[in-house]
Amino acid sequence: MGDFIETKQLSHDAAMRMAQKAAEKATEIDQPQCIAIVDVSGDTIITLRMTGAKFLSQKSALTKARTAASNNAPSAAIPADFQPKIAAATQNNVTGLPGGLPIRHDGKLIGGIGIGSGSGDQDLACANAALVEIGAETFE
Repeated sequence: MGDFIETKQLSHDAAMRMAQKAAEKATEIDQPQCIAIVDVSGDTIITLRMTGAKFLSQKSALTKARTAASNNAPSAAIPADFQPKIAAATQNNVTGLPGGLPIRHDGKLIGGIGIGSGSGDQDLACANAALVEIGAETFE
């Protein structure tokens, strides 16, 4: 590795389109959601709390997004027996709840998206819809 690393950055325009697409999917499935999109370092680019979404889900959505960006893996990939320990060690900044996905484009990690307020399957459906919007890798 040299002195410099070539990176790819998620733009705020792309993040806004992703949030819009996730909200459209949430409306389609009749489940208001909290949506958080972060850059690769976990800094917030955009958050949205849809009308009717649980207000505490804003925190879980952001934690899911940061977990996915930090680990370059879905938030649910944290092993169940390790979840309480890592939550305590990170002051609840890491979660194993489903709904957080890394944002990968052309094989490069560029951020994370977290969705919360519905079931795990509903959260993931909205997150994947957002990833499709920018041509990012999706997850089952």
